[in-house]
Amino acid sequence: MKKLVADRTSLIDASGIRKVFALAAELKDPINFSIGQPDFDVPEPLKQEAIKAIEAGMNRYSQTAGDKELQDKIAAAMKAEFGWDDPSVLVASGVSGGLLLSFMALINPGDEVIIPDPYFVIYKHVINMLGGKCVFVDAYPDFGLPVEKIAAAVTDKTKMIILNSPSNPTGVVYPEAQVKALAEVAAQKDILVLTDEIYEQFCYDDPCVSIAKYYDKVLVMRGFSKSYAMTGWRLAYVAAPASMRPVIEEMTKIQQYTFVCAPSPFQRAAIAALDYDVSDLVASYAKKRDLLCDGLKDKFEVVKPGGAFYAFIKAPGGSGTEFVTKAIKNNVLIIPGNVFSEVDTHFRVSFATTDEKIQQGVEILRSLA
Repeated sequence: MKKLVADRTSLIDASGIRKVFALAAELKDPINFSIGQPDFDVPEPLKQEAIKAIEAGMNRYSQTAGDKELQDKIAAAMKAEFGWDDPSVLVASGVSGGLLLSFMALINPGDEVIIPDPYFVIYKHVINMLGGKCVFVDAYPDFGLPVEKIAAAVTDKTKMIILNSPSNPTGVVYPEAQVKALAEVAAQKDILVLTDEIYEQFCYDDPCVSIAKYYDKVLVMRGFSKSYAMTGWRLAYVAAPASMRPVIEEMTKIQQYTFVCAPSPFQRAAIAALDYDVSDLVASYAKKRDLLCDGLKDKFEVVKPGGAFYAFIKAPGGSGTEFVTKAIKNNVLIIPGNVFSEVDTHFRVSFATTDEKIQQGVEILRSLA
């Protein structure tokens, strides 16, 4: 019998997460620290904008690159923030969709992509599927931006550097000095930087500084899923200065033959979302962060996250997988670090849940330490 499944599928490894959910299948009302989505709902005014768009018949395809009013509003925001004269914008089906389009438009087999480790899972697997080579740069133990190591990892095959700040899984926000230093390295080496800023509104202590302020060979990816709890609406955007327009055009062309466009009625709601203040929601998450970290810091090695809603915690005994297995048996659902890293020394906690669940989970994790 002929083999049906394409060889590239073997390059995707979902085994780490599968093992977690297999272990968790029998849990009743678990303390779920695994979900990477807000525990609040889409704000009511934004729901109403989507409902109005649906009722007004805005349910057909939009232009491939996105609703013109939304594109223009994003472009104006990028010009105001980064000083770009004529920004290029593509509305995508989630930042994950934007990442897929960018990788498909840019990566040839054999191209190298530099990624600080730990990293968001999609980077590794899609790059591998496209025949690219991930070059992981160790950011342990404090998860700061390893600028000197990144500079040393550059070769004539390097196609891009990926940044993710605030980070999933660590919650770390890169300091401005590190971001500026990397911009200088990228400029010297003439390397494209893809900056994944899906959590850019979730900053608790210091501002989230984008490398796009200091470097223009850049693709900026931001979205609506996290800040406005629109995870199921699949809506994001990719923005770049005019010099990068040819890349955005190629991504748009690929979108035409894949996603076609982002969901039309939700694009209308996104226009309103760009003006919606989520500072109260972010402040509530800063308190959740403190509740988690203050509860664990005397029992675990914790790098306090400056953004997003994750903490990446060193596992007692050295094995993330073993500690996760023990936690799940005690009704706490967490993710082993090797899902997000080339090593298995940590585990990821998402504090996107109720304060009560955080307190319960902290007590159990402390007892296991």
